[in-house]
Amino acid sequence: MPTPDTPTTPKLTRRRALTALGLAGAGVAGVTGLAACTGDKSPIWNGGGDGGEKPQETPPKASVTISGPAADAKNVPAGTEIVFAATEAQTTEVSLKDANGAEVKGAMHPDGAGWLPEKALAYGATYTATVTATGDDGKPATATATFTTMAKPPASKQVGVSSFLADNAVIGVGMVLIFKTGRTIPKAQRAAFQRRLLVSTEPFQEGVWTWYSGTELHWRPKVFWKAGTKVFVHVRAGGLPLGGDYYGRRDSTLVCSVGPDIQLRVNDKTHQMTVLKDGKAVKTIPVSLGRPTMPSSSGTMIVIEKKRKTVFDTMDDPNPANRYRTNIDYAQRLTWGGEFIHAAPWSVQHQGKRNVSHGCVNVSMANAAYLFNNTLVGTPLTTVGTPRKLDYGNGWTDWDKPWEEYVKGSAIPYEPPAEPTPDPSAEPSTAPSADPSASPSTPAA
Repeated sequence: MPTPDTPTTPKLTRRRALTALGLAGAGVAGVTGLAACTGDKSPIWNGGGDGGEKPQETPPKASVTISGPAADAKNVPAGTEIVFAATEAQTTEVSLKDANGAEVKGAMHPDGAGWLPEKALAYGATYTATVTATGDDGKPATATATFTTMAKPPASKQVGVSSFLADNAVIGVGMVLIFKTGRTIPKAQRAAFQRRLLVSTEPFQEGVWTWYSGTELHWRPKVFWKAGTKVFVHVRAGGLPLGGDYYGRRDSTLVCSVGPDIQLRVNDKTHQMTVLKDGKAVKTIPVSLGRPTMPSSSGTMIVIEKKRKTVFDTMDDPNPANRYRTNIDYAQRLTWGGEFIHAAPWSVQHQGKRNVSHGCVNVSMANAAYLFNNTLVGTPLTTVGTPRKLDYGNGWTDWDKPWEEYVKGSAIPYEPPAEPTPDPSAEPSTAPSADPSASPSTPAA
């Protein structure tokens, strides 16, 4: 991922297998008489030398062309990148300068398909791209392209991209990275947009973007985050075409970190919750789940939000039997449908024995306080044994889908990445759904 320390003109290298040259200029020196038949003379290569020498191979010359932006192009999107092709090149250098000759920082996109400026280019400005390729002969080949970016689009044609998480947030090991766009991204533009959301982590963790809806993307690691992981996201959407004459409003970043490895597991058969830290059980808590007519969901959820005090109000429920207004302590939301972990002093006598709630995970006041003080937004909870399966999209249910299915939500065919070599100078290395921006439905107690 590009970082503020990225060199202005990075040198790109690649391995190339040399192609053996045909000996089109070689032949046997003219001989006559018996010598031609008896073989008492070895053939002599044209150009001198004895029969044991071969001609010197001429080092291949490098060549390079810039395919985008084209030379003299006008109205180029400010989110453009430099696309080029180099042949027989051992090293390649890219330079981009503005009209005043000032260098523009940038680096190759991680997929190698183009050189990406460190930030969106200025609107209505002229730039010159120069790509220099050097082959085995040491002689450089150069291509240049001067182009002009488009005028700034009106605000009504700019699409914002926002993160659910704030900078420097500390998240649970099950938290997904969530980004929303100000309008639906057409399917034809989703791969290009997704490609500009660059994620790096330290230590490295494999992960992928998936489209939760046309306006929402989630990035999930293949397995739960490692405690202490540093996460850096660079959204390179500024000036990027997003379909229908719409363009990304600006570039943005997100920096966050992963807290302690806390996981919660609930078994409906035993009416117990097990709290695990670093994979080891550290506490067992009696629970009461949803009554038979309002069962809790079985599946893997994550804590969406936490409220020390709140009010559960279902007075608008069409069924009078389900109407109530109750003060709640230590509430932790799990689904948009209203399932929470929360203190329920009125059901302590049932906790660990039977299910009496409206779908929530009822615990005692003391246990609710313990959980509230040890969990984070993104702490995973897995419930098993209830008669109701968790609906995908009812909350952040990314972990309730197998990895092999989850990757299918990516607009770019997924290929497992190779673990990168650490660079100490770089940033840390990298179904219908509900709409979290909508008002969540009433909670269950």
